[in-house]
Amino acid sequence: MEWRFETAAVIGTGMMGPGIALTLALGGVRATILSRQEGSALQGLAKAKAQLELLASNGLAPGDRAETAGQLLSASSDFDGVVAQSDLVIESAPENMEFKQRMFAHMDSIGKPTAALCSNTSGLSITAIASACTKHPERVVTTHFWNPPHLMPLVEIVKGEQTGPTLAAALQDLFTLCGKTAVIVKRDTPGQLGNRLQMALVREAIHIVQEGIADVEDVDNVARSGFGLRLPVYGIFEHQDMVGLDMASAVVDYVSRDLCSQPGAPELMRSKVAAGNLGVKSGQGFYDWSVKSADAVKARRDAFVLDFLKRWRA
Repeated sequence: MEWRFETAAVIGTGMMGPGIALTLALGGVRATILSRQEGSALQGLAKAKAQLELLASNGLAPGDRAETAGQLLSASSDFDGVVAQSDLVIESAPENMEFKQRMFAHMDSIGKPTAALCSNTSGLSITAIASACTKHPERVVTTHFWNPPHLMPLVEIVKGEQTGPTLAAALQDLFTLCGKTAVIVKRDTPGQLGNRLQMALVREAIHIVQEGIADVEDVDNVARSGFGLRLPVYGIFEHQDMVGLDMASAVVDYVSRDLCSQPGAPELMRSKVAAGNLGVKSGQGFYDWSVKSADAVKARRDAFVLDFLKRWRA
């Protein structure tokens, strides 16, 4: 099947939807931000326009491209009408399996047979989501954009058990055209690809603090100032090959014996949750957020990513 992506519906107006819609518009796709409420849809459009202005002001969306993208963005509360006419639908709704299954079953019943139905889920099984689609489960796939989607290059395309053989490659071509680094995850598995790597690091980081090996601040500083600093340009397997697999294998043999291998969240994390210390939302987590600014952390993150992207694309 030959896939064509000229029009898209992006469901969700919160953290992810506007940036996903903007990404598509920058790739020449007419993208409509969808919400059941007109006011929410318009707020999502305003977010996308603000993100476009940010990219343009930093030289990441040249004038003509930015102007065209702005014209390709729109908002609507006509859920069924827009979905029925779109070549591509990407949902970024809450991470609730039953909710997503109901949504996809409905979209499967009203969408064009040639339309791709995508979920931005960061962890739910796309195979399970597609099981609710009785007409065309082969056009259901995960397209996991990393947050914030207007800045982060990565998109993970995860194939479900019934995903059509050409769909993932077609989406990879589209997202590459949109300026993203799109990877294909060949098997639907918990955590997909990026979050599997990230969760292994999270578990070991918490274990290190729990065992009294180092403090929270020092663990974060090691990640930021050590291996994390080179990861954008120096991959995990590149590093193994560069140091030599004989040495790397010996290090893994030695260190892996002492790494955390317990299933589930470490006890330190569980105890914080039980005490109501949930992080930024409660004011306390691994850090004291009454003296540490979440906005400042996000601003620092986004400024670094913007600077990296400008140098990377120069």
